[in-house]
Amino acid sequence: MDLDNNQLEKLMAAEVNMREAIAKHEQDIKEIKAKREKIQQALNEACRKLNVSSLKTEVGTLSRQLKTRYWTSDWPSMHLFLKKHDALELMEKRLSQGNIKQFIEDNPDSAPPGLQATSEYTVSVRKNKEYKESK
Repeated sequence: MDLDNNQLEKLMAAEVNMREAIAKHEQDIKEIKAKREKIQQALNEACRKLNVSSLKTEVGTLSRQLKTRYWTSDWPSMHLFLKKHDALELMEKRLSQGNIKQFIEDNPDSAPPGLQATSEYTVSVRKNKEYKESK
């Protein structure tokens, strides 16, 4: 793909404009999510007061469910516990990208079995402070 300076500048301007549009919409989405959270809290409270786990109206059916989430505030002890009880299945199956990268850099001859990697080039455009969006 052969691009002249004018074409490159247009592509970069489009990138900057789209990134800024996404940022604006992300802020809008943040505000919508905050309002939605308040509505969900009000609906949850209504179910609690009515002592029901579901409500049916013309709009639809509301269900109230208890959701429990687990976490640890002591990772070193959790790691020892997992080893002691041979309970690695309590962990999710994903690698810490930063930690695995560092491990491979520190141990180039000792890659974990089955480890796969993909690499790709990415680009980023830093906006010139004087640049004004063109419509």
